[in-house]
Amino acid sequence: MTRLRAIRSRSRSIRDLGPPGDLPSQKDVPSLRGGSGRLKTHVYAAAGWAMVALGVIGVFLPVMPTTVFLILAAWFFSRSSPRFEAWLLDHPYLGPPVRKWRETGAIGVRAKALALAGMAFGYAIFWFAARPSPVLAIIVAAFLAGSALFVLTRPSA
Repeated sequence: MTRLRAIRSRSRSIRDLGPPGDLPSQKDVPSLRGGSGRLKTHVYAAAGWAMVALGVIGVFLPVMPTTVFLILAAWFFSRSSPRFEAWLLDHPYLGPPVRKWRETGAIGVRAKALALAGMAFGYAIFWFAARPSPVLAIIVAAFLAGSALFVLTRPSA
């Protein structure tokens, strides 16, 4: 436990990073595990960029969420690259919803409405295109209902 505390005390917050030219490199990011730390850092960075790509696709496709993928990207970047995390948080279009989520756990009213509409639309497409068995239809509906409940119970931004 003391090693984890030492690592946390050495890591820098996004607020402590200073101007863009002063950002640390990936080598400065502490690893929780010895030798596999470098591979883990690269895997997290790749996962972060994959989430950014999915989030950007979600901007154009109403069925796909954007904010969820960007929140995941920020999480992956926080474990791999403070530079990429700062880029995402400071981005004029992609950053505000992620910052709101981190600060208050809030989801914007428009984002909530789009998320719920997207879930309903996605389920309708699934229902008519796949013609699922009743069991599969109930499983997918339960998953989407749980997701919708989560979205609805978050504070509004």
